[in-house]
Order: sequence, then C-alpha cells, then structure tokens
Amino acid sequence: MSHPHPELGPPPTLPDGGLRIVALGGLGEIGRNMAVFEYEGRLLVVDCGVLFPEPDQPGVDLILPDFEYIRDRLDDVEAVVLTHAHEDHIGAVPYLLRERRDIPLIGSRLTLALIEAKLTEHRIQPTKLEVIEGERHRFGPFDCEFLAVNHSIPDALAVAIRTPAGIVLHTGDFRMDQLPSDGRLTDLGGFARLGTEGVDLLMSDSTNAEVPGFVTSEREIGPVIDEVIRTSEQRVIVASFASHVHRIQQVIDGAAKHGRKVALVGRSMVRNMGVARDLGYLKVPPELIVDSRDIEEWPPEEVVLICTGSQGEPMAALSRMANRDHPIRIAAGDTVLLASSLVPGNETAVNKVINGLTRWGARVVHKGNAKVHVSGHAAAGELLYVLNLTRPSNFMPVHGEWRHLRAHAKLAALTGVPEDHIVIAEDGVVVDLVDGRAKIVGAVHAGYVYVDGSSVGEITDTSLKDRRILGDEGFISVVIVVDSNTGKLTAGPEIHARGSGIDPAQFEGIIPQIERALQDKAADGVVDMQEIRRVVRRTVGRWVSDTYRRRPMIIPVVLEV
Repeated sequence: MSHPHPELGPPPTLPDGGLRIVALGGLGEIGRNMAVFEYEGRLLVVDCGVLFPEPDQPGVDLILPDFEYIRDRLDDVEAVVLTHAHEDHIGAVPYLLRERRDIPLIGSRLTLALIEAKLTEHRIQPTKLEVIEGERHRFGPFDCEFLAVNHSIPDALAVAIRTPAGIVLHTGDFRMDQLPSDGRLTDLGGFARLGTEGVDLLMSDSTNAEVPGFVTSEREIGPVIDEVIRTSEQRVIVASFASHVHRIQQVIDGAAKHGRKVALVGRSMVRNMGVARDLGYLKVPPELIVDSRDIEEWPPEEVVLICTGSQGEPMAALSRMANRDHPIRIAAGDTVLLASSLVPGNETAVNKVINGLTRWGARVVHKGNAKVHVSGHAAAGELLYVLNLTRPSNFMPVHGEWRHLRAHAKLAALTGVPEDHIVIAEDGVVVDLVDGRAKIVGAVHAGYVYVDGSSVGEITDTSLKDRRILGDEGFISVVIVVDSNTGKLTAGPEIHARGSGIDPAQFEGIIPQIERALQDKAADGVVDMQEIRRVVRRTVGRWVSDTYRRRPMIIPVVLEV
C-alpha cells in the first residue's frame, strides 16, 4: 500500500503518455477539495473549495488551497470541473478566477447558477459550460464523461476522465439513497459500464468510510421535521447549510402543511434559495415566504425561520441569536432545529450555541436527540458496492481525514485491489498513472492560504501563533530608552500588560533585573538595538515563567537617544 513520506522530494518530469494527479486540498481534511490532473502539459482542475477555520485559527474567515503549484501555468488550465455546489468544492473559485478570469467552469445547472451568484459579489463574469449526466465533453486532451450521483444537494456529478493513460473515475461526493427526495439516483449502471470498460484509477469519497452499512434515506427525515413543526408551540428556527436544498424543501413542506409562514435569514441562505427557487429546484407555495424584517408581525405559532449557523460559526445568524446579538430574540418556548451534520472540529462551537439557546428557554432538536439529518456521503457498504461495480486497477481514497482515507483503503483491499495498487496520498503528494500503475513520485508545496477580511495569503502560521498567544496569555510591553552610542539605559523600564493576569504592582520585582541585564550588556560594549530587545525579552520572559508559569507575548520597545 503506497503512502506519503515526509522526505518526498520534487517530482520528476512526467513520462510521455503518463497522467499526473496532484491534490491541492481535500486529503487528510474535510474541505478545500481541489485536484489537478496533467496530461501532455495541459491541466484539468476538479473542484476548488474552501476549508472553514477551527478555533485555533483566530480571525481567519476561510482557508484556500495554495495555487502556487499552478500559478505559473494558469494558461495551461483547460477547465475547472465542479462536481457540486457545496462551499468545500466551489468556495475558492472566485480566488482562482482572480488570477485568470477566463478559465472555463464546467458543472451542472444548479452548480453553475450558485457559483455565478457568488462570483457576482466578486464582480467576476465567468466563462461556463453547463453539462448534464450522460454527456461527454473534451477539454484539451481530457475526455470527460459526467454521471449523476445522489448527494445532499441537487445536480451533483461524478466525472470519468479519459486520456491515453487510462480512465480515472472521480466520484465527487456521493451516496446511494435508493429513495431520494428528488428521484435522482446515483448512476450505478454507469459505474458498472465503466468497470467493464476498465477503470484504471478510482478516486472515491471517503468521508463515511468508517460508518458501517448504508446511509439512511432522505425520505425518513421529512416526517421527523414535520413532527417537530407540528408539536412546537411557538416559533421554529431551523439552522441548515445554505446550500442544502433538499432539507430546506422538507422544512418548507412542513411549514406549509401546518399553516406557518417562512422567513429566510442570512445573506447566503437568501441568495442560494432564491437561485434554487428560480431554477425550479425549490418548490415554494405562493405567499409562504415573508421578509425576515416583518416576521415580528406574525404570531409565534405561525412562524418558521430558516437560517445559517448549524456549525456554530461565530458570525452566523444562529450564533448571534444564542448570544443575544441578533434582531431575532430567542424566547422561552421557541424550538431550534439543527438540521445538518456536524463537521469534525466544530463540536465545541456547536455545543456552545446549543447551551446559549437553551439558556434563553429554547428547545433544541439536533442529530443527537432526533433523526433530523442524514449524511450526504456513502457509508462503508455503499463504498464496497462501488468498488465491486467498478473493479479499479488502482485506487486512491479522497475527500476525508486520515482515518477516513485509511479505512477506505482497507475496504478497497477487501474487494481485491492489490495493496501495492492502493495509493494513500495527502495534499501536495504527486501521483503518476503510467503504464496502468498509480504510484507516488514526489511532492509539491500545498499549504494553507488564509483569508482574513480583505487580505488573502498575508496571514501566516506565525501570525496565527501570535494571535493564539495573545488570546491565551495576553502581552507585556516593556518601554526603555537607551543611549545609541553606549547602549546604556537612560530611562525606563516602563512596563504595561494586557490580558496577562499579572498585578501591575508585581512588575516592580523585575525592573532591577532588567536594569542589571542592560548594564552588563552595555559594559560589554553592546549597542545593537536588536540584541538589546532580545535581552529584555529573555529577562522578562524568564521571570514571568518562573514566577507565574505563564508565557505571554513580550514586546520590548527600545527608543534611542
């Protein structure tokens, strides 16, 4: 079983007739999905998504793939194929198109409509090609066939990429719901046909590889949501992903059945559901939707609000409601329904929101206490089914954390894929498909690119470390004045602290130590300001650590006279 190694070097030149695959995101993580395929000097990109920040990444809004690998070769990119419209697959497209605006975007009708609405905010008019399942299109040397897959958003696609190097089947995100709410089944017949033709490399969704059996059908959720709405005495507030059209449809159906008006809260929710409604993917009875600004005019028992924030995002509507920082005020007797899965890493944030909502008297219904969500990703039984249908010569698990990738690799081995034909890669690892074999041949840089407000890529891991220290330990600033010729202290030290938890009066104990340290350096003839700053930082840092067992950020300010 092939696997990445920390000492992998740059890849060699791609052999003639070989296909190269480099994931710039989506391997070893949930999100930031982006894969680059190369054949004869031309590139095809599949998906271009974002990763949402974790609590230890303060101030970060989004995390993008690092485009450095293809930045000098953007003119070689034939197209970007988008498998579906979730943010972890399309969210980084605006940032890629900033670097080359005319890269063609390939996707289904809903996918392109949602990304176009997003690009309008970035003032980008995309070049696009709408495709449907069953179609084949050629982009340079890449012959792409599109297949329907069922997922938690309509119009999702898998793509089979044909080159002379072989057939690669990229499933995108999928599940095998046999009773989908929109009637659109995963094209198992197409998968089997490709298996008969010969799949040289299968790249398959690994998110639920540890979950046994088959995923529950979406249709089983509707009656539960209906019951929650029926039994709620006051307002119902539903939090969902802004792209989960199927779930929003179930909520709208329940609200209409029980005579409630619906208000959409949150810019992305209003935008996406407006697009879905205009295209006919979301069916809304006349006069059911009301403006959220007018919702207070309706009795609480006649209202359903649908908002963002199911993952505990601090600036989303639900989190602000829990913190009493939103025009919509949670009241005793309200019911809050978290109608989405829990993305790994968001547990603490979501529990904090649940506690905040409960504090104000709301009843909170979530996946832990009711069947209000099913996953959009295939479980182990379904993944085995696809492996047996396609019978790939080589297998590469994608879309998942390390535990998911390894679990999926074990499933592939159980179905008969030779272990030395199973490639477990991570972001940046280069995989070549040559003469029917997929092998790891090197690695390229594929780090995180942080979006913080309007800045892209300016925040570094060092910046985040500083932010964490400031948030956890506070800072201490030490102001001194020294003679630039002799290095002698002429005024100070003056010490200020914020967030360190240290009584300012206690700093009197460190001032003599700073003075002695500076005297010693001056006696040695040290006049370099950088060295003087280091002396102050070390002296104060050692004292704080020994006295208080803390490590605040220490900022020496040295003024010269």
